[in-house]
Amino acid sequence: MKIMKIVSFCLLLTAVWACDNKKSNRSTTIKENSMEESNSMLQSEALEERKVNFGKKADQHIKKIYQDGLDAVRESGVLKLAKNIGDMAPNFTLKNAMGTEVSLQEYLKKGPVVLVWYRGGWCPYCNINLKFLQDELPNFKAQGANLVALTPELPDQSISTSEKLHLDFEVLSDVGNVVGQQYGVVFKLTQEVADIYNEKFGLNEHNGDDSNELPLAATYVIDTDGTIVYAFLDADYRKRAEPADITNFLKTMNK
Repeated sequence: MKIMKIVSFCLLLTAVWACDNKKSNRSTTIKENSMEESNSMLQSEALEERKVNFGKKADQHIKKIYQDGLDAVRESGVLKLAKNIGDMAPNFTLKNAMGTEVSLQEYLKKGPVVLVWYRGGWCPYCNINLKFLQDELPNFKAQGANLVALTPELPDQSISTSEKLHLDFEVLSDVGNVVGQQYGVVFKLTQEVADIYNEKFGLNEHNGDDSNELPLAATYVIDTDGTIVYAFLDADYRKRAEPADITNFLKTMNK
């Protein structure tokens, strides 16, 4: 009888251990799935989350100034002036964060170029965009394309952004928005928005001028012959081309 009781007790312990282990495994699986869902967040969702959080904190006066600023961009005609699908992409040579001259033409010899503009490292929406572009970079390269980012910030500012976000693609300083003007993506901020940017982020110091001009958060795919074959243009800097969509477009180019 004693032996039977001992056996029964051992079986009971084994069953309890198996049940606990199953629960633990289930908990781990749930946690892993949750992490996968977090990592699979779309850029548009991250940008929207940032927009909503800002909307909860900002007062109505600031929100009106920013909305008026967006309306002014739409009314400026910049979206009509900007280079678009079918246009030839102007060649340019700019210095990267290390001071090395980089030309679009040289990059096009290697394959298509994904060309993006970002306003500056002070812009949280730009930083979200750059992070997602970095994550998508291997997929761009798998399709034979290279990624080049332009910013009106001075080189010291652009290298700081590159290091902070661990970017592995070219970040070029388009000081004075010279290239941006050639592509037609530059607009002037309203004075109210410019005042806020200068007070909060030191926009003029970041860009090395007092023009109060910024580029659209434009994205182009330029084919090897210099033709623009994909364009994302929006007056709202909170909206950006979805990196995964760019990859899908590059795939269609290779079919």
